[in-house]
Amino acid sequence: MKASFWDAPEGAEQPVNVFPIGEESLNAAEGSLTAAGALAKLATLDSAELAKSCPNAVALLSRIADAIADKKANAPTTLFRLANFNDLESKLVADVLGRGEVAGVVALPDGSLAQIQESVLAGIWRVRLETDATSEYLEIGAVPEIVKRAAADLTSADFEIGQVPAGAMNVLPVLAEIRERAQAWRPGIRSQIINFTLLPMSPVDMSFLQDTIRNGPIQLVSRGYGTCRVLSTGIRNVWSVQFFNAIDTIILDTLEVGGVPTVALAADEDFEDSAERLREIIEAYFK
Repeated sequence: MKASFWDAPEGAEQPVNVFPIGEESLNAAEGSLTAAGALAKLATLDSAELAKSCPNAVALLSRIADAIADKKANAPTTLFRLANFNDLESKLVADVLGRGEVAGVVALPDGSLAQIQESVLAGIWRVRLETDATSEYLEIGAVPEIVKRAAADLTSADFEIGQVPAGAMNVLPVLAEIRERAQAWRPGIRSQIINFTLLPMSPVDMSFLQDTIRNGPIQLVSRGYGTCRVLSTGIRNVWSVQFFNAIDTIILDTLEVGGVPTVALAADEDFEDSAERLREIIEAYFK
């Protein structure tokens, strides 16, 4: 088996584990919801009565619909706090937003985690700090700001290359290329991709590469079209991006040098679609 940049720990049931948020849904036992699933479930509830009991939640959803309609992928994100919501209002918001394709965690400097969950309406994210559940908030944008901040502030601009072990073949020129591209990249420049699926890299090469650029603070998983794992490395602007087939075998193993990989980002058309769908939900179930 060809060595990959990052392998799941032995015995792991999934290529990467995240800590999903959204379990406080009105019916958490149903697990992750698609947009259609969220709507179907709302239809089974007395949503009109819920709306009367949860005016703050309905008002928040309306503000989100207005905000996301004008959002662009390259614009600053917009935050909506949930701190003053009662339990029923929090559950109603959780049901409407559901759990979408992208989830993950960010390791913070104090050793805690920030949990991230995209809603079924792409571009609307839930973020919760592990140390303070009351700090949960919704964020509209291409990706939560905490991901960008961690990628910029909790990584190193450069790395040292140690003594290359016996058996290494091509890792030195690959590391030189990564360093050159990472230091040259600036926002607005197209990301560069190094495809290990095609490169003749030995297990010794991959092990030395991983030891040199190390793991970073961010783990994201996208389950849109198959599973894609996105890991930040310890080096700024360098990301591991791996695609898996249905039996969790890596089918594409790459390093991306650039900003947050596009597979984890919401696009302009996502905002337009989410605004339209959210307005339809509000109109159908809460008015």
